[in-house]
Amino acid sequence: MSHSDEHQDQIETRAIHAGQTPDPNNGAVMPPVYLSSTFEQDAPAVPRQGYEYSRTTNPTRTALEENVASLEGGAWGLCFGSGLAATNALLASFVPGDHIVAGNDLYGGTHRIFRQVYERYGIEFTFVDARETEEIAAALRPETKCVYLETPSNPLLRLTDLSAAIALAKDAGKMVVVDNTFATPYLQNPLALGADVVLHSMTKYLAGHSDVVAGCLIGNDPELRERYAFNQNSCGGGLDPFSSFLVMRGTKTLAVRMERHCSNARAVAEFLEGHAAVETVHYPGLESHPQSELCARQMRDAGGMVSVELKGGLEAGAELSKRSRLFILAESLGGVESLIEVPPIMTHASIPAEERRASGMADGLVRLSVGIENVDDLIADLDQALSR
Repeated sequence: MSHSDEHQDQIETRAIHAGQTPDPNNGAVMPPVYLSSTFEQDAPAVPRQGYEYSRTTNPTRTALEENVASLEGGAWGLCFGSGLAATNALLASFVPGDHIVAGNDLYGGTHRIFRQVYERYGIEFTFVDARETEEIAAALRPETKCVYLETPSNPLLRLTDLSAAIALAKDAGKMVVVDNTFATPYLQNPLALGADVVLHSMTKYLAGHSDVVAGCLIGNDPELRERYAFNQNSCGGGLDPFSSFLVMRGTKTLAVRMERHCSNARAVAEFLEGHAAVETVHYPGLESHPQSELCARQMRDAGGMVSVELKGGLEAGAELSKRSRLFILAESLGGVESLIEVPPIMTHASIPAEERRASGMADGLVRLSVGIENVDDLIADLDQALSR
């Protein structure tokens, strides 16, 4: 960290200063973008400051890795070309016969890499309702190596009691990975609760401007860092310097953006809950949500994502997504602009329909990424789209 290390600065301060030391040569406040593939060495096999080739390490990426590690309270961070490249590095450390327990409400791309890529390599997966700690416990086997959690989950915004789930896994000697993309480090910090690794799609809230695709792994155990860094270097999944710079530009405003995302999402959820066309609203910040108490205990606020089931099913959901004006029909989330999508036929279409329905995902589910626009404008847009 650049200025004072005498006490632990708060997250708003760390977001701006961690990994961001002004350039000692010329005083540049922003870290430079090192668009160099290779680096001059001081002698054969003696790289200067450890830099030899940008696939392995790059100074701009290092600055971002220090920044995101600090945000999550981790000892190290590793940044990848996408959230799925980070997931891939994580999974590549397992061997045939290993078993992973995961929540049954997961990002569609995570489900796809589990079932369609790594199952072929002999890794086994069991999907459980991660709201129920007992279900996680019941799925553990001697060959279970990892409990993989996503909370709030995508797209049903279900919560896992992290303290309980992590304690259970640790007692059984299993590692715990938490995908913290929806919550962000501003709202919850799984490492502080005992998780081994935190994963982010930095494409979303960390970068925050829908202009970069990136991912990261963050942890404390140096052996895990070595394992994932080996994969990053061997398989080439590292994040490029310019994307690293763009994500760093985003993390600086994470705190102020998240405050607005959360307040807007809460107002949108309350509006939708009172609308005649709406069957169910999934937002853990609502008092009516069955896990609102856990949300208040575990998270600083309830986040910027809202999912809604309409009374007219898939057809009504598709119509809403087409009629909205400010909510742009597009995949992804976490940018400053509001987005709307229909998970069963878009982000989660790779999950078989019977599995989707079994996990509780209705065909007419609509997922909103509530942006930082004026909240009255957002509500008026949903109102006109629902009433037409």
